[in-house]
Amino acid sequence: MAASGLQIKDEDNGYNKNLFCVPKHYEEDLERVFIPHGLILDRTERLARDIMQDMGQHHIFALCMLKGGYKFFADLMDYIKALNRNTDQSVPITVDFVRLKSYCNVLVVEDIIETGRTIQMLLSKIKDYEPQMVKVVSLLVKRTNRSSGYRPDYIGFEIPDKFVVGYALDYNEYFRDLNHICILNEKAKEKYKI
Repeated sequence: MAASGLQIKDEDNGYNKNLFCVPKHYEEDLERVFIPHGLILDRTERLARDIMQDMGQHHIFALCMLKGGYKFFADLMDYIKALNRNTDQSVPITVDFVRLKSYCNVLVVEDIIETGRTIQMLLSKIKDYEPQMVKVVSLLVKRTNRSSGYRPDYIGFEIPDKFVVGYALDYNEYFRDLNHICILNEKAKEKYKI
């Protein structure tokens, strides 16, 4: 069965940014709040439960894709650790950012998948280490005609082809400090362009 996340429709433009707390220095750069922080956390908690159900029989090796994935990774690991503490199901979890070991179940944590080409390249390298199991979780999967068709095992949100920032997703290293995932306005794209 193909993974599916919370579907955000193409016509959904998010929420008025004035209804949320956003850093003052970004107020003029944001068009809308696309996915509020609380919704991100709730969906991440559900993903943690699904992952533990599928992978929680053996040691899990969680690999974070930097830099955009660090916030999602940290929150996801916090929920998995809570499940380890508060349920009968408890497994060791190792986290890393570079190294792989051949005897581990590997959970690759990604922030966003657009074309799918980068993750497919990484997965081909990971398979060289012969892990028992490899699963991919992505907070966002973008619906785009540039997609290779790759679908991760776990999806937080499936979103339209919009330019989003926040929750560690950046534009030229800016906007990582936003709690919400937001739509960047055209003026800001030019302002922060390198």
